[in-house]
Amino acid sequence: MIGAAELIRFREVLARRFGWTFADNDAGHLTGTLRERAGAAGMSATAYLDRLAARPWPEELTVLVERLSITETYFFRHGEQFRALREEALPERVAARQGQRVLRMLSVACSSGEEAYSLAITGLMVIPGSDWIVEVTGVDANPGVLSRAETALYSSWSLRETPDDVRQKWFRPEDGGYRVADEARRLVRFKRHNVAEPDPQLWAPGRYDVIFCRNLLMYLTADVVSSLIERMTTALAPGGFLFLGHTDSLGSRADGLDLRQSHQAFYYCKADRKAPEPAAPPAVDKPRPLEDTETDTSYNQALALLREERFAEALEMIDGQRGTLLHGILLAQTGRLGEAIILARRLIEENGLDPDAHQLLGLCLEGGSAVAEAIGQYRLAAYLDPGFALPRMRLGQLARRHGDERTAAGELERALDLLTHEKEERITLFGGGFGRIALTVQCRSELDACGVRR
Repeated sequence: MIGAAELIRFREVLARRFGWTFADNDAGHLTGTLRERAGAAGMSATAYLDRLAARPWPEELTVLVERLSITETYFFRHGEQFRALREEALPERVAARQGQRVLRMLSVACSSGEEAYSLAITGLMVIPGSDWIVEVTGVDANPGVLSRAETALYSSWSLRETPDDVRQKWFRPEDGGYRVADEARRLVRFKRHNVAEPDPQLWAPGRYDVIFCRNLLMYLTADVVSSLIERMTTALAPGGFLFLGHTDSLGSRADGLDLRQSHQAFYYCKADRKAPEPAAPPAVDKPRPLEDTETDTSYNQALALLREERFAEALEMIDGQRGTLLHGILLAQTGRLGEAIILARRLIEENGLDPDAHQLLGLCLEGGSAVAEAIGQYRLAAYLDPGFALPRMRLGQLARRHGDERTAAGELERALDLLTHEKEERITLFGGGFGRIALTVQCRSELDACGVRR
């Protein structure tokens, strides 16, 4: 019998060995794995956990990696990121590497190799001549998937998002499947690596032009995430690019990285410290952090006036706090959209990773009928803070307005889940006069009206 105590301890061992964290709905899978592996070792669950925690047990750790890691992937997954790579990131790196004529890319948690080979193929599409060298390294903790990656042989299902012209040029039919063409295959090497452990050679400073680390961070403990982000940032060359998955965001932790957006994709570029510093933006107070304003009497009084839609009085109340997020909201509410947009852009210049500033700019742009630009700002706000409900709600409402019921349903459903925990101050600032309950009712009503089966 596997009890709660054994399961908690199993989670702790996996976190320490691999940096993994698991959701509550993974409990059944973890329990089954613990029962199976303890039985295979001829031990009780307690004895098995004692042995696993006490000293290295590489054979058993290998089995656990193969049992518990997620391996689903396919070629050119999230095509918008590969378009950004091909048309923005790699051309910049080619220009920067004209002297060396070498491009190096890293695929972290590469699984069975589809991503690593996709990087190699994209590199070959971009380099200006055969005298260039493209090197791709794929790393994963699971030796089973790495063995499959080495064969470079895949089913048609793995190529389901691969354009026909790419399939014809870079793959060869073989044994009922497709093998990566030798020209791309020889550019890629695979290495077993546990991201919870250091590897000075792999993470050598300035080594890579591009790093892909997609949909991994959400499965790691906070301390391993911090260490991995630091290693990846160090390993990027100045001007190099980091691509994360749709479920991942660095939020405010992106020290040394600038957020970029193109081709409907978000990614990061390592700041080139050798470049001249940009001219300082016009003087403006830094955005006031939400959590730092609670003790400010005039600010709280202005918030109360905002709730009561007494916008002019609220503006007078914060006369000494111009340049704050609240100031921008009040400018927008009083119809001074031009001033509000200027303020929002200045706040973004101060801190481009502030989701609230992007949400403010989105609302202002939408109010000025620049809906496409507003959608971009809402997407950016939601990306920078995955727990931010209100940009999701606006994205859903706008998608429904344009007849995209499926997208609308997805965004509204996510917003509905997040509204329960949304910060009260954000609801006041961005809720348009509606409280949490009213926003929840409105969101549920629009979601039901989408008519999409969930």
